[in-house]
Amino acid sequence: MILLITLLHVLVCVFLILVVLLQTGKGADLAGAFGGGGSQTAFGARGATTLLHKLTTASAVIFMATSLTLAVLASRPSSTVVQEPESAPAAETTPATDAPAAGAPAEPGAEFEEGSGSTEPTPEPESSQEADPDGQ
Repeated sequence: MILLITLLHVLVCVFLILVVLLQTGKGADLAGAFGGGGSQTAFGARGATTLLHKLTTASAVIFMATSLTLAVLASRPSSTVVQEPESAPAAETTPATDAPAAGAPAEPGAEFEEGSGSTEPTPEPESSQEADPDGQ
């Protein structure tokens, strides 16, 4: 609905611009260039209503109507068929005092191996003195 009205609004805008640009001014003759065209009446010479004048009036009325309609439709809250799920209340959790903090080793001397994906503690490497088979 809004898309259709917006398309009509844009078309009426372009048409209104073209119709206004096609019209001639009230003082378009040579006397109007020197200030002599407005002496007949207070607001200038009034001729017969032309087709361009009628088209300008009609397109201006349609432009205003579509502007107001789009403003009213845009200010309304959008209704949707899909309902958003209600947020569940947060479950109360009691922190455990016996469990180690996340990322902390389970035993004071054990360390975790980075990037292994394992939560098992890795044994510490043996010292170089014990690993020497020659006994030196």
